[in-house]
Amino acid sequence: MGTELGGGMATADKQIRRDEPAAPREQEMTEPIPAGTGQTTTERVPYCTISADDTLRRLGTSHRGLPDDESRRRLVQYGPNVLVEEHGTPLWRKFAANLTNFFAVLLWAAAALSFLTGSTQTGLAIVAVILINAVFAFYQEFRAEQATAALKRLLPAFARVRRGGLDARIPAEKLVPGDILLLEEGDAVCADARLLTEADLRTNNSTLTGESEPARKSADAVRSDGQLTWTQMPNLLFAGTSVTSGVGEAAVFATGMDTTLGHIAHLTQTVKADRSPLQIEISRVAGTVIQLSVVMGVAFFLIGSFVAHLTLRDGSIFAIGIVLANVPEGLLPTVTLALATGVQRLARRNALVKKLSSVETLGAATVICTDKTGTLTQNEMTVREAWTAGHRYTVSGVGYEPSGAFQADGRPLKPDDALGRLARIAAFCNNARLLAPDASRPRWEILGDPTEGALLVAAAKAGFDLGDALERAPRLRQLPFDARRKRMSVIHQSDRAGALEVAVKGAPQETLACCTRILAEGQARALTQADRDAITAANDGFARGGLRVLAMAYRYMERRPDVYIPDSVERDLVFVGLMAMQDPPRPEVQAAVEKARTAGIRVVMITGDYGLTAEAVARKIGIVSREHARIITGADLDRIDDVALRDMLGCGEEVIFARVAPEHKLRVVQAFRALGHVVAVTGDGVNDAPALKRADIGVAMGKVGTDVAREASAMILTDDNFASIVAAVEEGRAVYDNIRKFITYIFAHLAGEAIPYILFALLNLPLPLTALQILAIDLGTETLPALALGTEKPEPDVMRRPPRPRSDRLLNLPTLARGYCYLGALLAVGSLSGYFWQLQRTGWHWGVTSANPLFATGTLFQRQAATMTFLGIVIMQIANVFACRTERASVFQVGFFSNRLVFAGIAFELAFAAVLIYIPVFQGVFGTAPVGLTGWLILFAFTPLIFGCEEVRKAIVRRRNRGSMEGRIP
Repeated sequence: MGTELGGGMATADKQIRRDEPAAPREQEMTEPIPAGTGQTTTERVPYCTISADDTLRRLGTSHRGLPDDESRRRLVQYGPNVLVEEHGTPLWRKFAANLTNFFAVLLWAAAALSFLTGSTQTGLAIVAVILINAVFAFYQEFRAEQATAALKRLLPAFARVRRGGLDARIPAEKLVPGDILLLEEGDAVCADARLLTEADLRTNNSTLTGESEPARKSADAVRSDGQLTWTQMPNLLFAGTSVTSGVGEAAVFATGMDTTLGHIAHLTQTVKADRSPLQIEISRVAGTVIQLSVVMGVAFFLIGSFVAHLTLRDGSIFAIGIVLANVPEGLLPTVTLALATGVQRLARRNALVKKLSSVETLGAATVICTDKTGTLTQNEMTVREAWTAGHRYTVSGVGYEPSGAFQADGRPLKPDDALGRLARIAAFCNNARLLAPDASRPRWEILGDPTEGALLVAAAKAGFDLGDALERAPRLRQLPFDARRKRMSVIHQSDRAGALEVAVKGAPQETLACCTRILAEGQARALTQADRDAITAANDGFARGGLRVLAMAYRYMERRPDVYIPDSVERDLVFVGLMAMQDPPRPEVQAAVEKARTAGIRVVMITGDYGLTAEAVARKIGIVSREHARIITGADLDRIDDVALRDMLGCGEEVIFARVAPEHKLRVVQAFRALGHVVAVTGDGVNDAPALKRADIGVAMGKVGTDVAREASAMILTDDNFASIVAAVEEGRAVYDNIRKFITYIFAHLAGEAIPYILFALLNLPLPLTALQILAIDLGTETLPALALGTEKPEPDVMRRPPRPRSDRLLNLPTLARGYCYLGALLAVGSLSGYFWQLQRTGWHWGVTSANPLFATGTLFQRQAATMTFLGIVIMQIANVFACRTERASVFQVGFFSNRLVFAGIAFELAFAAVLIYIPVFQGVFGTAPVGLTGWLILFAFTPLIFGCEEVRKAIVRRRNRGSMEGRIP
């Protein structure tokens, strides 16, 4: 039990006195501590480069810790040890913003004009449209930022400290600079601290570095030579990490937002996520539509007033009709629904999308910055090869399942004396545990260091029974690994009378230096220079293959020493062999990388691992294909400015980033974006959050990713697999193509709605279409067919095309010409044919105007003619939706009946139109009247014209672009 401290007051359950040096003088205790962020503080006081005693003096504390009154004073000075969350935009403001966008402003004006001219129903309908669009848009933004809340969850609730010579357990938020942290296995680190003393202390820094391998810590000062990044300093501990083994004491030098974790929180909150390419394009479409609508509305109002001599009311109705005919009120809801369909398809491919616009953003990606461990690899360290006295072996099987065997020339081997001893040392010199599958875990896992877990699995593959061996030879003592020796030793009882068995594993050169003999052909003989050369050559060969190599050695101690120290234990060793391991690449990643290359996407590895290991993996999976690749470390990035970094990335050289810190990853993303790239970034740790948020699309790992990474990202991979990213790119490209398809579809009927109003004004014809009928088309009959276009599968060549350039507009001139002019004109011909046929049936002839009592607005004849125009547009949409299902390929090539939702949409729009035409209550609201079967048949007769003309156009385009995968749609 420690002492609970709250609010600076101590109530001791039990006090534990330490025999520590006396507390420093009062003036030393109150010596000011440099303020600022963790990074700034460290630049002023480089605690990693000074001794533990100097650290205590700088912090104005001692091994006894701070007195209670001093800790209270510092808590007031520096504030609580918490992460501060910046206030975002209130939700009501976000909703209000959706009521004032481009479309909304234009529609508000149309609604106001409707109310002023007495068209109350039309005005109310337009207001309803504005509100519907606002709700759809707000729903996409409703999920508030949770990254900082997730960061807060990384900080533990309590910390163990020493204050005034007493051990105490205090709320973590009351930690202050100068506190002495007491740490042991399983503890979470609550603040940034300088290590003072330690015994085999290791920490899991994966939240900051992305690498799961525990980091060995030392209390010694480190010479700052620029080779180690901030988070790699062996004598520093960081908030948000945890202790995996050993014990230690550390002096706190940064708390709250001044910690490295706080620095990341600040970056995460201040990095603003830019609008996606789709959002930019939709804004451009809106701008184009606004200009087109306003220009046409004003122009035709003037034409109606001064050329056609319409009354103010009729002129206003005409202007409203032109505006409504050109504003695709259903565009935003339809885009949202189509993106949601893409989200569902991505979910079936192991990608969960949090932000709908991110679906399309992936399709525009030109660069994917990816982690190595767990994304490109399986995140399961595996022994792949071994070497003993001139014999080289391969080891089958991957992961932590102990199934496989040692092989030579593809033939399984029975372990001989050397292999058996190699397996024995690998299992003895080991603190990991192998966990078999059970109800809580579906597959084999390890508890402990991944490297030691891999050695344990390899020993099992060699047939070594660790449990049985430990019963006969229990462990007596361990000499833990340290960075100076680069070795670990364990001492066991031996079956030799009066002897102890020593098992040693470590770095090859450091272990070989302690050996005087080698185990060969079952006998330990003298180690020759030729043997040393062969061992070195084998180690170099493994290293060039990207394998991590450990050497194994042993000896028998004939007597029990008085003191177990490395110098007396690790000498006169018998060299046994080498084990080489790696985290194997995922089997499907190589094909995915090749697919990305074919699609013109650059894949860049950014990892916390060593450069040579990263390069070997990159070569194996195809990220690096040239003879030479440039490896840039975090330390290298610290020495170059942003301009030099952009020049480096823009020259086309194959680059790998290794041993990087959070700021480095963010800089790389920013540099690629500055070069005009659309960047997708993968990440799983806290360190990745700023880069995930700054990227065009952040992709977090669902299995091993932290809450922070998942909250900062736009997409989560449920299988942590790079291949799923490439699949998502394919879906993203298809989504963009489909959005362009239904924009073409929408603009085609916009022309069909505008042209009747133009004839109404110029020729003074009976009103061919009402404003509410236009809204019924835009928000009713077109919605499902448009959504059906959003569900079309990717066309066969979608991943053989280069990424869409940023200059390529969603609504470009070819799309506008195809939709508004070509298909729109054909649709207008069909619908107006029905309109004039109906007028002539009722006795109308040229020269009869809307002033005629029989054809005035609201009369039966006018409503019948307007109904034929309305029905004509609906029926022409059937041909239009089939015409827009593909851009170049014939509909029959992709399957005429392959999209069932198209037929469901057609059935819905026909039924919806029938309801408005034949149900009396809707007739009065929408100004419709019943039409006979002949009218339906006449309109249906025009559908083959539209469909056939479009099929001919596509055939001409295919012929013109034959042999070019990049031919553009006219």
